[in-house]
Amino acid sequence: MGLSFSVAPEVRPLPPSLISPGAHRGKGWEEVTEQAIRALAARGKPLVSILWGRDARNLRPLPGRLPAVESAHPSPMPADRGFFGSRPFSQANDLPMRQGGQPVDRRLP
Repeated sequence: MGLSFSVAPEVRPLPPSLISPGAHRGKGWEEVTEQAIRALAARGKPLVSILWGRDARNLRPLPGRLPAVESAHPSPMPADRGFFGSRPFSQANDLPMRQGGQPVDRRLP
């Protein structure tokens, strides 16, 4: 099953990535993530980072001066320590317009 973000309710045992914080560390995702951030930032188009949790906030320097929205991770454990009510998508929608871009269109096709 590897790294999973969600599984069907009947799946047991649950994959480690759903029950063990940090189970994904040291498996190469750090390099993939850093390269993706650098490539997106280099495009020169309006961009906003949404940084959820300490590990994500540690990546803050990578996109340089591009705007970022930061909050607690939305997982069940820390969600009540800053995620609930933080409105990250509303904040992220405002930031591209400040860079001359358009608001994010989140409507499904």
